[in-house]
Amino acid sequence: MPELSRRRALTATAVVAGVQLAAVPAARAGEHDSHDTHGSHGSPDSFDEVYKGRRIQGRPAAGSGHHHGGGYAVLIDGVELHVMRNADGSWISVVRHYDPAPTPRAAARAAVDELQGARLEPFPAG
Repeated sequence: MPELSRRRALTATAVVAGVQLAAVPAARAGEHDSHDTHGSHGSPDSFDEVYKGRRIQGRPAAGSGHHHGGGYAVLIDGVELHVMRNADGSWISVVRHYDPAPTPRAAARAAVDELQGARLEPFPAG
């Protein structure tokens, strides 16, 4: 049986690390909510559900004035959650600005988790 050389150990480590890194995008693809689909213009379809006791809603919003939201409005208990679509297609909210979500529904759920029962205050327009 051949001895394990430093070169072989490093090669094996690199292969294992590469396989693990390749698995991350595949695992993240599975995180997408199966209910989130996109309409004919690439914008997410509407949703209306109760998540952890909070009513979250999302819908296309033509002419809403929020250019960063890509014409999409998200509400938590009737209060608008300011969302913005990133260039890579992910979504962020004013509540979880540094934690992108794959869809507006996921951004709303993440905001509910972050609020931990606290009331969402309206984002000042301006």
